[in-house]
Amino acid sequence: MNTPLTITEASCADDYDPNSMPVDKARTFINTFLSPVNGVARVALRSALGRVLAADIISPVNVPAHRNSAMDGWAIRFADLQAGTTTLTEIGASFAGVPFGKSIGTNECARIFTGGVVPDGADTIIMQERAQVGGINGKSITFSDGIVFSQNVRHAGEDLKAGAVALATGRIVRSAELGLIASLGIGEVSVYRPLRVAFFSTGDELVQIGNPLGEGQIYDSNRYTLHGMLTRMGADVIDMGVVRDNPAVLEAAFIDASKIADVVITSGGVSVGEADYVKGLLQKLGEVVFWKIAMKPGRPLAYGKIGDAHFFGLPGNPVSVMVTFYQFVRDALMILQGVSPLPVQPLLKAVCTSPIKKAPGRTEFQRGVLYLEDGGFKVRVTGEQGSGILKSMSDANCFIMLHDNVGNVAAGATVDVQILEGVV
Repeated sequence: MNTPLTITEASCADDYDPNSMPVDKARTFINTFLSPVNGVARVALRSALGRVLAADIISPVNVPAHRNSAMDGWAIRFADLQAGTTTLTEIGASFAGVPFGKSIGTNECARIFTGGVVPDGADTIIMQERAQVGGINGKSITFSDGIVFSQNVRHAGEDLKAGAVALATGRIVRSAELGLIASLGIGEVSVYRPLRVAFFSTGDELVQIGNPLGEGQIYDSNRYTLHGMLTRMGADVIDMGVVRDNPAVLEAAFIDASKIADVVITSGGVSVGEADYVKGLLQKLGEVVFWKIAMKPGRPLAYGKIGDAHFFGLPGNPVSVMVTFYQFVRDALMILQGVSPLPVQPLLKAVCTSPIKKAPGRTEFQRGVLYLEDGGFKVRVTGEQGSGILKSMSDANCFIMLHDNVGNVAAGATVDVQILEGVV
């Protein structure tokens, strides 16, 4: 790793700190220090759900394996069609899984059903809605004109040819991927091992749930939030509890966590108060890459390394924990898990229904509710936006993303919206 950056300290009360790293630059900077974890396992297909492929899935067969019909109708020879209408003789039927088994000759056709193998000699499927059944035994089939050669025929290997890459290394195995792999007859796949993530909260004011609160104390909600987000990302989570504001105790916790985990995450203790020891310990035990982000909420965000473990020091406020995790930690964990390329988080344009106060020079993530009205997207804030109001995250389905060059937003203005999904 490169020599740590020297960054001056900032208070959480600062409205704007010119030494804070911009959001986009911080994301890019973190990514330069990341590479997928070592460790690959072969697992049964069902067990691969949510895991990341560590090897390409190569199709052993053509998909589809045979020419087949895309709909119910009749299999014909295109050369038999005449101008106007054409009447052919039905000589058999091809069902899905039960092929006709004979060839179609001149002026002949075969009844065929969706998925049925196209008989030899036939090259075009006419849907049943464009045919008229006649004759004494119902075997004289009349077709109208306007038929296109090879229509409604799915050719062998049309979806995937034998030997082709069906899914590339780095793909997350979701429900669709499970089905695709199963359709190839593959029952086991190679996946990266789960990422080991150790996390703990810091602060003498924190109390475990189930215990009474003393004066000035609060319940530790951040560990539960982190547990939920990490679990939804498929990490092997290691909850190390609450670590008190004692340098020796914190140092021991950092050392223990770095020995058992790929990533260490803390909440609290990364500001500049007298009891905020995290930065000093990180400089002692490892390396500090950066310490402040030009964003709200979540300015005091730390990234660095302790031994071989990556470290993220998140703020103590509950909303700030979720915002910084979603904006920085989420993508970093995906890269470490082997995900490639990273899923794009698209920004939608929406009309903001209420004014928002904002200072230029930093990126802000307001919690919002996105909805559809009069054929367009609109968004409203969830109410008070304090970084300690966790209910604002519970009520939100998006972030209203106000970029660093944006100032106050008037009601009716168009804003960028980032939909919350996946880990929150």
